[in-house]
Order: sequence, then C-alpha cells, then structure tokens
Amino acid sequence: MSTTLCFDFGNTRKKCAVFINETIEEVITLADDSVATIQALLEKFKPAKTILSSVVDHNPALEELLASATKFHKLSHLTKVAFTTPVGKPETIGADRLALTAAAVHFFPEKNNLVIGLGTCVTYNFINKYHEFVGGAISPGLEMRLKSLNYYTAKLPLVKADSNIPLMGYDTTTNITTGVVMGMAKEIDGFIEEYEEKFSNFNVLLTGGDIVYLASHLKKKIFADPDLIFKGLYAISEVNNP
Repeated sequence: MSTTLCFDFGNTRKKCAVFINETIEEVITLADDSVATIQALLEKFKPAKTILSSVVDHNPALEELLASATKFHKLSHLTKVAFTTPVGKPETIGADRLALTAAAVHFFPEKNNLVIGLGTCVTYNFINKYHEFVGGAISPGLEMRLKSLNYYTAKLPLVKADSNIPLMGYDTTTNITTGVVMGMAKEIDGFIEEYEEKFSNFNVLLTGGDIVYLASHLKKKIFADPDLIFKGLYAISEVNNP
C-alpha cells in the first residue's frame, strides 16, 4: 500500500486528505499549518508522497518539511497537468482551480465540463472536451454574502447559513437566509443554463463545503462531490510524483 497526503489550504480552512492507493480514507481539518501539526501527520500516516494546493500565505517551513520527509509537489502553473491553460496569464490561476480542473479531466475526459466550487468564493471553471481550461467566473461565496449584509448595514444581524429555508422569509433571519441561499442557487442555475445553450456533451460538477446548503435548491440534479479537489490533487500527484 502507498499513502499520499493531499493538502488543500483555502481562505477559510486548511485540510488534508489521506489516500491509501487511490482511495480517500479520511479528510482532516487542520488547526493550523505549524511544523508541529504537519509533523504529527507525517508520523501518524508515514506517507510516501505529499502534494500541496495553497491559495494563502502558508508557513514557508512547511514545504521544506514535506520535501525532506516525502516525495513532495507544490501545485503551481508549472505543474504537469493533463490539460492546457490557454489564458492570458496562466500563473494567476488559483491552485484550487487547477486541482478542480484536473479532477474533471480525470473523471470525465470526453466532456465539456463546468466545475463549480463552493468555497469562500464561488468559482466557475470551464474545461472543454479538448482539455483546455479556458476560464470561467468568480463570485462571493455563501459566508461572504452573509457577512457583507451584516458589515455594510447598521441593523441587519449576522446569521448562519441554512439549507432549510422558506420561499418567503417571515422574519429578518429567514429573509436573509432565503435571499442569500436562493440568490446563489439562481445564480448557479443561470450559469449552467448559459453554458448548456452554448455547448453540447456538457457536464456539471459541484464541489466545496457549501454543497449541503445549495445542492437541494438547484434545478438540475448534478454530480456533487465534496472531495473533488482532493481527487484532483491525487491525480496531479501521480503525474508529478511518479
């Protein structure tokens, strides 16, 4: 058996997925990115390979530690991937978007894929059937929308996300949750419909921590996988850490 640790450092959370061969055994939310935290993971799982996707300014000592103990790869625009990035500045593409694109190409190589990531931001990532990542869109995520209503107003409260919402809010809290959750759902439905009109052999993948709040409110029953980014990271690791 071969163990691979796939690290995903996002704006909200830092996570690590433990792969035994090609199977995810568990996903761990990290308290921080300190050397002690990462060292504990290395001692517990004894991985042969590690890969890091980071969109934040993480602890620089982390990369040295992983490189000294494992076959390590840091995801970047220089990473070998199974798709091309014919955009103006490929070096500006977020590591998380590269990982999601890799997963789409790996699992649905014959299709035009739209991968929607529901994280701190909502990312729309389109990869055509020729394996070209040609771009997409970025909009505020669920928590960012909820916080902005509280921050930019004098009296609106900060409310928590909820999937069980009425069509018509009956108080301030439900007006906010319905407005934000349904607003995001309609935004996502709109993007999907626009892409469907333009592309045939079209596939949609949904991932990210906010799936639980959004998936049930979307018109289409689409492929939803909260661990998609980790599966993409594992596929990339296999190419770059043979």
